Amino acid sequence: MTDSTHLVCQACLAVNRIPTARLADSPKCGKCQEGLFKAKSITLTSANYQRHLQRNDVPVLVDFWAPWCGPCKTMGPQFEQAAGQLEPNVRLAKVDTEAEQQLGAQLNIRSIPTMIIFKGGKEIARQAGAMSATDIIKWTRSHTG
Repeated sequence: MTDSTHLVCQACLAVNRIPTARLADSPKCGKCQEGLFKAKSITLTSANYQRHLQRNDVPVLVDFWAPWCGPCKTMGPQFEQAAGQLEPNVRLAKVDTEAEQQLGAQLNIRSIPTMIIFKGGKEIARQAGAMSATDIIKWTRSHTG
């Protein structure tokens, strides 16, 4: 049996099984044909949050932010830059804590920006405060191998 990785499509939420050795080959969703990696973060809401955290086999790095937050605005482009370098080994996502207040409360987010790495639906690391793309990449890789 070949080693495979499950990935949730950001467009249609279908769970795709991709041979792990082919993750870097720009895989497409088997259902909607959208690219599974786009070198940018995906938006998580209460509707798709659990599916992405529990069904993606790759770690999911989530940035909890708000549109009124100055440090969040500064870090936003850095986070997107990191997405291009961390994919396909890590899926990057963002949660707007203003729009999704229950998610922020559920995860005890006390300051923003806060980044959390999830693996298999469980939190494995947390970091509060704005970071550069280089620091986001280093921090993420130090917790995901």
